[in-house]
Amino acid sequence: MANTRSAEKRNRQSQKRRARNTAVRSAVKTAVKDAREAIASNDPAKVTDAVTLAVRKLSKAASKGVLHKRTAARRISRLMKKSAAAMK
Repeated sequence: MANTRSAEKRNRQSQKRRARNTAVRSAVKTAVKDAREAIASNDPAKVTDAVTLAVRKLSKAASKGVLHKRTAARRISRLMKKSAAAMK
């Protein structure tokens, strides 16, 4: 595969980043899923906490470059619309 020391280093760096990005993406998916479940339960306290956590995770993933900033903004917007509708 890698023929030079620099290529080997790039390969190691890529593997580390891929593992980190996978973990962050998984955490984001879990937080969003929990938020959707809280919205479905119609418990205002649970909704607020779960949506806040999901928004934080999405924003952090976008700032770290794991997710594109517009993707994160779109997902946040959808979550907020659903939570606002559930609170009515």
